[in-house]
Amino acid sequence: MTEAKRDLTGAMPADWRTGLFVGRIETAEGPSPVIVRDGMVHDMSRVAPTVSALIAGGDYEGGTVIGPLEALDPATLLSPIDLHCVKAAGVTFAVSALERVIEERARGDHRRAAELRGRLEAALGGGIRSVVPGSPEAAALKDALIADGMWSQYLEVAIGPDAEIFTKSPVLSTVAHGAVVGVRSDSTWNNPEPEVVLVADAAGRAVGATLGNDVNLRDFEGRSALLLGKAKDNTASCSIGPFIRLFDAGYTMDDVRQADVAMTITGTDGYVLEGASTMREISRDPEDLLRQALSEHHYPDGFVLFCGTLFAPTKDRDEPGRGFTHKTGDVVTISSARLGTLENTVMPCPEAPAWRFGIGALMANLAARGLLG
Repeated sequence: MTEAKRDLTGAMPADWRTGLFVGRIETAEGPSPVIVRDGMVHDMSRVAPTVSALIAGGDYEGGTVIGPLEALDPATLLSPIDLHCVKAAGVTFAVSALERVIEERARGDHRRAAELRGRLEAALGGGIRSVVPGSPEAAALKDALIADGMWSQYLEVAIGPDAEIFTKSPVLSTVAHGAVVGVRSDSTWNNPEPEVVLVADAAGRAVGATLGNDVNLRDFEGRSALLLGKAKDNTASCSIGPFIRLFDAGYTMDDVRQADVAMTITGTDGYVLEGASTMREISRDPEDLLRQALSEHHYPDGFVLFCGTLFAPTKDRDEPGRGFTHKTGDVVTISSARLGTLENTVMPCPEAPAWRFGIGALMANLAARGLLG
């Protein structure tokens, strides 16, 4: 077990004592929202029974003092969201757009990926990196690509007016820092996706941010974009944490726009892969992604939005040209200076803890504790 798991301060950003953080922990009574303020953890369940309600009310004072963060048992940490819908934006970086096109043209066959990558980068790389989605220049590039027989549905959402927004995971199904993340047992080409995750209220206004791992099955999505649900939504396939950092005078959306996200994958076989993603290279502004996620919809309990990733692992693991795919026991560490560290261990979905505590169980628990009404 790493130091980050033994002591939650190791998972926090360097300036955590001056920030305001929202999370959830498992108590003897059940799941409770907490605030980390001035180095202390406060149980907020009597202020608001859920993180969703706490954010909606905007009252982050009071609560019952649990103690210093250093003394909090890391094993009690839950995903920092509860009733929020879990949305994600795809193909928001030029490199990820190229990788999705490669998956599509390779039909999920990793053996063809290296050859296709070279051809597509030569044809598209510079052009797609410089174009603004939805602009006249983007439309002109689209026309040129269609004429060359190079167009793809992934390029449509990369440079067209409409972003790809999808539902990543059911309400209450996300897992926490320190938990197992799951990869389908029948997938042979998959990877983590380290992302900044925006947290929005019912009106679609961003109130803070956290880190996320949008575990992805490249073989499934590559075979058909219509398999996106199976590629993205599986047992323990979405981790979020460690805490939500609320926006305040010291941490704003501009910090999100400048965020660097680093990731390390460490395998039990000695394999190590390091990568990075920077929000400075995102094709669409985070506020635009929020507007597109809200669209003509309503999220009465708020929602979170994975903003996408620049990271696309291509370093070979076992054989030349095969690229990267997960193995059981891989430790995925995602970190960002202002948000902290999210660490998870990879297991096949059937071996990951089953998700059994859903909305009905939560409501029954809160009612029994006298926290509703």
